[in-house]
Amino acid sequence: MSFEAWTVFALFWVVFVTSPGPNAVNCISNGMQHGFVRSLWGVAAILSQSLIFQALSAAGITALVAASPTAFLVAKLVGAGFLIFTGLRAWMRAGRPMEPVHASGGSIYGRAFAIATINPKSVAGYLAAFSQFVQADVPIGDQMWVIVPTALTITAASYCMYTALGAGVGRAALGAVANLWVRRVMAACFIIYGILLGSTSMPGSGRGS
Repeated sequence: MSFEAWTVFALFWVVFVTSPGPNAVNCISNGMQHGFVRSLWGVAAILSQSLIFQALSAAGITALVAASPTAFLVAKLVGAGFLIFTGLRAWMRAGRPMEPVHASGGSIYGRAFAIATINPKSVAGYLAAFSQFVQADVPIGDQMWVIVPTALTITAASYCMYTALGAGVGRAALGAVANLWVRRVMAACFIIYGILLGSTSMPGSGRGS
């Protein structure tokens, strides 16, 4: 991969992972509830999902999933239902006093990994990256040594930033009314993302081959 190609890929990945979505909302929510350090379990989950998806994209498996209407439909419905359920539960709990939650690292990791994995739109992002930036005439293994560290570094920086933002909001000791509406906004984001996910088209549909 040339320096110019790497620069374009890095810029693409910055836009891909910094655009607000379910992962960002979850990181902010984790930071508010658990503080920055403990919430890094959630960032670790997103990095795990990213590494797995990169490996699957390199192997061509995500292309097969994206090409299967049934697989995409199942993933879409499960993901949409999970996000909407998460949002509704958070909305109902928003009125309760926000007390320190002693969640285990494993539970934070598992929930973040589920949220990161269930969104079929992430498949489109990885497919776009690997179809646009991977060179067919260069061994994929040689290119992954550049792609993986770049993607993981940018991903970690982005979601650490969102987690720090949430931790800062949590430390601000907002008043009861402001706290209620901040938490309801986070809950509403999950519900909206779930609805949008439910209406997502198959990656690549409508495009020429």
